[in-house]
Amino acid sequence: MSEENIPIQIQDRDNVLAADDGIEWRYGKRPDYSGTNKTLRVQSEKHHPTGSLEAIAQNLVRTFEMEATYKLNPNQWTSVDIDQFRMRTNHGPEYTVQDIIERGTYNLFLGETPIYSSKAEDFESGAASFMNAFKTGFVWEVIEAYSGPPRVIFKWRHWGTHQGEFKGHAPTNKLIEVYGITIADVNADLKLTYVEHFFDNSQFLEKLVSGGKCPMHG
Repeated sequence: MSEENIPIQIQDRDNVLAADDGIEWRYGKRPDYSGTNKTLRVQSEKHHPTGSLEAIAQNLVRTFEMEATYKLNPNQWTSVDIDQFRMRTNHGPEYTVQDIIERGTYNLFLGETPIYSSKAEDFESGAASFMNAFKTGFVWEVIEAYSGPPRVIFKWRHWGTHQGEFKGHAPTNKLIEVYGITIADVNADLKLTYVEHFFDNSQFLEKLVSGGKCPMHG
């Protein structure tokens, strides 16, 4: 099948970014993923063949992450069925596309913990906290897929170097890795209708504060 006949949301994310006529970008322009694309190529544990289930799942979720972060108009998202889509983490509350646009994925993924309170954050402050901690990006890849559509179950890895302050805590300059499992339902057009992530958010956050309080915040 030629790339022209492949749904754009399961092509390389750069193809989705390039199709940006009239897109309402959150910060007024197309985001630049050149740095994280390079990290993905160099540091990935897996390099999946084009067209494999793993590659398709990885492209779809990377496009979803981009759209959730940067596209303000849900009608311009390619990765989800906006009427049906729901997302949750660790059997928590279900969220809609509008919830994601208003509150941000970090806040919805992490919820309320002793280290991080999503209720005290808005989209901008939550995103800024993690972008500051992972100055060179927090990259995501599919490790292995266990079942195909319409329900796709896969293991993933999220990683980055903790180079910046996080909530008054000093950077460790160490690699932080998070592994998890996702259940993703897709419709006949290969758009996401339901996503549930399972991962240890407390372990992730504990690593971000393990450097101790910065002197100016102590």
